[in-house]
Amino acid sequence: MRSLVAGNWKMNGLAASLAELESLKAALAAAAPACEVLVCPPFTLLAQAAAVCGVALGGQDCSPRDGGAFTGDISAAMLKDAGASSVIVGHSERRQIHGERDSDVAAKAQAAWRAGLSAIICVGETEAQRDAGNAHGICSGQLDASVPDGATPQNTIIAYEPVWAIGTGKTPTLDDIKAMHAHIRSCLVTRLGEGARGIRLLYGGSVKPDNAADILNLPEVNGALVGGASLKASDFLGIIGAIKPA
Repeated sequence: MRSLVAGNWKMNGLAASLAELESLKAALAAAAPACEVLVCPPFTLLAQAAAVCGVALGGQDCSPRDGGAFTGDISAAMLKDAGASSVIVGHSERRQIHGERDSDVAAKAQAAWRAGLSAIICVGETEAQRDAGNAHGICSGQLDASVPDGATPQNTIIAYEPVWAIGTGKTPTLDDIKAMHAHIRSCLVTRLGEGARGIRLLYGGSVKPDNAADILNLPEVNGALVGGASLKASDFLGIIGAIKPA
């Protein structure tokens, strides 16, 4: 299994930001990374990024519908047409701010598959849920309801992002991350069979160059979903470089 480091730019980036992708491309061409690299810029930059970027690109969200009279929505087919190979669905910011339910996330993942995209399905607990001892149960429930039947290593990636660690500078302990990733793997194998051992599990939540090596070398951590630190090529490269050749 080849690790993946994915950058989620969120609602950041104008045309001038493409210079960071050009810097990223040049650095990776000079020294091939030991992992796959993915950048998810805003929709407005996706097609332009495809013209300059030397790494895979993804969308940050998609509609569960394939097309039609849905003003402002972006279909998975549109993302693919613009140069994307994958799309993030179910990010906690979509769940919390936009009220997306597990069923919405599952429908978006299926739409991604229909368009030929991989779905990066996000799960994670709030701080209150962790403090109450419910972190594993919350993530189990999200996996059960957000991951459609038919998930495979080819069409699905799971990102564990504890809500309380996103953009806060706080991270779970290494033992907590290790335990949660083992739990997620067990849930996937129980439901989907042994083939689910090949589904990549990413960690996300205040991943930075100075903590990446410790996190990315944990068992069952197959990469990272990076937020703010992916906006600058130098920071993102520091995380990419934390993954050493096998």
